[in-house]
Amino acid sequence: MAMATETAVPTSSSPRVGTRKKHTIAFLLRSLLLMCVAFRRVVALIRICCHIAVGVPVGSLLGVARVLFAVVNERSLRCMNQAALGRSVTGTLVGDMMAGAMAHSWRVLVQGLTSLMFLCARADEYVRPPTSPLVLTAHDKPPAHPQQVHISVVGTNKMRISWVTDDRNAPSVVEYGKSRGNYTASASGDNATYRYFFYKSGAIHHVTIGPLEPGTTYHYRCGKAGDEFTLRTPPSSLPLELVVIGDLGQTGWTASTLSHIGRSDYDMLLLPGDLSYADTQQPLWDSFGRLVQPLASARPWMVTEGNHEIESLPVVEFAPFVAYNARWRMPYEESGSRSNLYYSFDAAGGAAHVVMLGSYVDFEEGSEQHAWLERDLAGVDRRRTPWLVVLLHAPWYNTNQAHQGEGEAMRAAMERLLYEARVDVVFSGHVHAYERFTRIYDNEADSRGPMYITIGDGGNREGLALKFIKDHKSAHLSEFQEASFGHGRLRIVNETSAVWTWHRNDDEYATVRDEVWLESLASPKLAMPTAGPHVEEL
Repeated sequence: MAMATETAVPTSSSPRVGTRKKHTIAFLLRSLLLMCVAFRRVVALIRICCHIAVGVPVGSLLGVARVLFAVVNERSLRCMNQAALGRSVTGTLVGDMMAGAMAHSWRVLVQGLTSLMFLCARADEYVRPPTSPLVLTAHDKPPAHPQQVHISVVGTNKMRISWVTDDRNAPSVVEYGKSRGNYTASASGDNATYRYFFYKSGAIHHVTIGPLEPGTTYHYRCGKAGDEFTLRTPPSSLPLELVVIGDLGQTGWTASTLSHIGRSDYDMLLLPGDLSYADTQQPLWDSFGRLVQPLASARPWMVTEGNHEIESLPVVEFAPFVAYNARWRMPYEESGSRSNLYYSFDAAGGAAHVVMLGSYVDFEEGSEQHAWLERDLAGVDRRRTPWLVVLLHAPWYNTNQAHQGEGEAMRAAMERLLYEARVDVVFSGHVHAYERFTRIYDNEADSRGPMYITIGDGGNREGLALKFIKDHKSAHLSEFQEASFGHGRLRIVNETSAVWTWHRNDDEYATVRDEVWLESLASPKLAMPTAGPHVEEL
């Protein structure tokens, strides 16, 4: 009887275990069936595409590809977002694991294709020397602490503070004052994020502080958390010292250039394009911001875009300059520009006017940028503003083998405007070497034209452009050329005179390799610049 009683009373868990096993088996069978169906549909779609590819225009095929990409990418993003929030996508553990694996595979595939397409799209005929390893700067502080802090001038007496926080709810507030830890003023701003494929940025904050006194040191804190930073506002009159670097990147060469810059004082840094060399790998924008923070948080960094900031791709059609515009906001609205990609500003109380042009925005006559430049230059009173400086990325004059002729269309469209405005000097990057030309207009030496200087040697990962063309048509206009990493300094001494020096990265010291004095073209005497003796190689 006892045995009969034991067998007659079942445990409460037996039916549930059996039901779970049946549900699991059923789910796996359904998943396998769905995968088979999906595979058959993909095969069928490929067959259809192969049959119609010959007769269908390329534009239509690209349109279909964009739609398919958007659908798959949206589903994958949704899956990863839900997983990041700890939410189920399918309602079952096994289903979530399978969906996550598929989404991850899609992410790896897209990132690989992205890198391949980008490299192919920007390949040129010039074979460069071996690349340099990246110097990646990590962030090891709490999510609410500011990182990637950099500053830029806004108007005559204000400064924009920009930074990133991993905490997307951190406040966009800057507290500041003239004494350490004693903040007598504060200002609020805005923040935003952006997406690029599967990457989502932290909160990118922009806050404008001021009015500020010229030539004054201020201490500030971002977001009411983290470290205190120190900046110095530019002077309200001459002299003014400008550091100029191009094609910076984030390599050991970059670190050397930044170290040399930091050893001597200056008022402002100008960068004519190619900042991070992220090239679609968005975390490299973050590491670049952390690398330059010690300098960029202390003096204004005024930048314009280069080709490596474009980051747009065929088929996918990501809008160009998404990361650049989100992270490096410049005072374009204050100068009447409608684009962050070209703008102008005054320095030293208006004694210098700096124009930042966009080599990768429409520049032909009739374009917005061309019309804006014409208005901007017409508004400069050279009696009040004796110095006029222009920066752009792709050089108009270049005897290096790399990037030959890439700036010619822009030169043809805009050179006359610069010449008639009596621009004193034009800085460019793009070519990874240093080259200085005499004053030029329309491919001929002209004492009333700008001096052209290429300084794309900041330290990028692609290496130096070593080959100059000896019999180039502009060779007789080129006064100095060298393929070495380094930086330049334009010291505007007074209303009539300025001195330009190029500092080569030579071991642990920055060697002054080239020096030239300039006379302002606003002065009554329009003379050719007098070149100082070149420093011999040590």
